Amino acid sequence: MIATIKDVAKKAGVSISTVSRVVNDSKPVSEEVRKKVEKAIEELGYKPNEVARSLVTKKSSLIGVIVTDLGNSYVAEMLRGIEEIGRMYDYDILLSSTFGEMQEEVKSLQVLRSKQVEGIILISDNLNEELDQNIDKINMPFIYLNRYYYNEKYPSVIIDNEGAAYEMTNYLINSGHQDIIYVVKSREENSIEKKKLDGYKKAIEENGLEKMILYAEDIGYEQGYNVGRDIIESKATAVFCSYDEIAIGVLGYLYDKGVKVPEEISITGFGDINTSSILRPTLTTIKVPYYDIGAVAVRRIIKELKGDKLKNEDTLLPFQIQVRGSSIEI
Repeated sequence: MIATIKDVAKKAGVSISTVSRVVNDSKPVSEEVRKKVEKAIEELGYKPNEVARSLVTKKSSLIGVIVTDLGNSYVAEMLRGIEEIGRMYDYDILLSSTFGEMQEEVKSLQVLRSKQVEGIILISDNLNEELDQNIDKINMPFIYLNRYYYNEKYPSVIIDNEGAAYEMTNYLINSGHQDIIYVVKSREENSIEKKKLDGYKKAIEENGLEKMILYAEDIGYEQGYNVGRDIIESKATAVFCSYDEIAIGVLGYLYDKGVKVPEEISITGFGDINTSSILRPTLTTIKVPYYDIGAVAVRRIIKELKGDKLKNEDTLLPFQIQVRGSSIEI
């Protein structure tokens, strides 16, 4: 039979409220009484009701995480960082997956609040105005991770996307390439895509070269494949894609058309998703530290929960150019 708090109180010879104080560490009790209660708990194998306990202490030791799709490798990497670092500090993760549906993001936020989570991390590819209104009401630590949009109202963990695109473009220029196509999804003002595009333009203009920009319909292999024809018809010797998924689609099209990479054209990406290192040729790309982004995000939440006063600003992490087989000097 499962022991109850009443059984513990009876065995220790104290009141139920005293047992509750010891279990929840809510009010001081004498050392003698504490030892009696702890001994009774051990002998009876009593396990506190965590839900009831959280209502008393106002601490659930839960951090809510809302994600788009666990099938995305970069999401899985962020989540691994969140979970592993959370565990180090005795916090568990309550996960909700929305599969990219904006209404599900709002619903997930409400569900997580009802589960008494102490903080929320949102990993999304959307810019959701309805969710934005709800976040303002949650009154708890919140981190916004989005590899496509940025929202200056909420802190995030990011890399210098403009600087990264600038460095990759310069890498290609220094490798002897003069005609470099940049493939981007959009140039929306509130998108990270625009920052990357600005980095490409800056490097091209500084070197007196001609800008060559193609727009993909979306972030994905199929969209990258679809821009392949325009790439073949151009005079470009190098292509820089704003996402690895687009670059992988481009590689597929070139392979189907018998165009040799990197001998005839160099291809580079942005992100370093898992697939990038197992392709043939392997993909030269900007390595975004997705695991570290998740780890730093949850660490920031925990710092706030422990009373640290943090500025409402982004945390900037380093990036690096991962040179692999899809690019060469000419």
